Amino acid sequence: MVEIFKTSETGQELIKTDKIEKGCWINLVKPSNEELDYIQRELGIVPNFLRDPLDEEEKPRIDVEDGQILIIVDIPVKYMDEKNNEVFSTLPLGLLVLDDYYITVSSAEIEVLDVFRNNKVRGFFTFKKTRFTFQILYRIATDFLKYLRYIDRKTDDAEKQLHRSMRNKELFKLLELEKSLVYFTTSLKSNEMVMEKLLRGKYLKMYEEDQDLLEDVIIENKQAIEMANIFSSILSGMMDAFASVISNNLNVVMKFLTSVTIVMAIPTMIASFFGMNVKLPMMQNPLAFLYILLFSIVVSAIVIFILYKKHLF
Repeated sequence: MVEIFKTSETGQELIKTDKIEKGCWINLVKPSNEELDYIQRELGIVPNFLRDPLDEEEKPRIDVEDGQILIIVDIPVKYMDEKNNEVFSTLPLGLLVLDDYYITVSSAEIEVLDVFRNNKVRGFFTFKKTRFTFQILYRIATDFLKYLRYIDRKTDDAEKQLHRSMRNKELFKLLELEKSLVYFTTSLKSNEMVMEKLLRGKYLKMYEEDQDLLEDVIIENKQAIEMANIFSSILSGMMDAFASVISNNLNVVMKFLTSVTIVMAIPTMIASFFGMNVKLPMMQNPLAFLYILLFSIVVSAIVIFILYKKHLF
């Protein structure tokens, strides 16, 4: 999909158009090969600059060639897996800065750009490419923070379920969340390296306002890194603790069942003795069954008392 936007002359309106004009923003979302070839041919873009961000394994970096600047950063995404569970991960987003055009490339529809497409960002202009870049980076950092808070709430919910459960299902949920935090931490650190390079001013021309905005972006990104590290440490410790609790609960259940088995074996053993085809005491006594039953109950009660004293029941 190819979308073309341009800020109106007054700067108050964002216009969607079908024609590529100077100062426009071209948004490529899951583009076809034909669309990529068309944009590359029309604007004379360096080969692979449009295709590299579509690789889900692409790492954040900055490439400069023939006056064209490609900035690749990771963005947070949320999707549903085959089991209908929420999964958090990251995807690369390509920001391509040309002399007269600005291009964003992604392999999926992302929330980060929706606020720009709907013109809900103050001071957003398609032709102010440096500021546009930093505004996108700021939205990415705030989205990371938003997803981290959401993961924290999901962790609390899983913890409450673990208090009432001995199943592994909740542990698997925590494991999935911990894996998401690892993805987030890695992506945030890689994004930070890209931002630090941009701050040096070697790639994009910056005014004082732009530099202040980029510094705010770096601060937000550092906060997200710290939050991800804290949540990851808490989650790792919580998983170890609950794994031990589940194992201990299982041991308690097995101990209880073993004690019950011992107690139940006593009446069975006594009954088996008197069921043998040999001479035994009270064979001719009409109350033999009652006596044997009472004897079995007394012996079982004594065993229960002994096990209870030893904290085995």
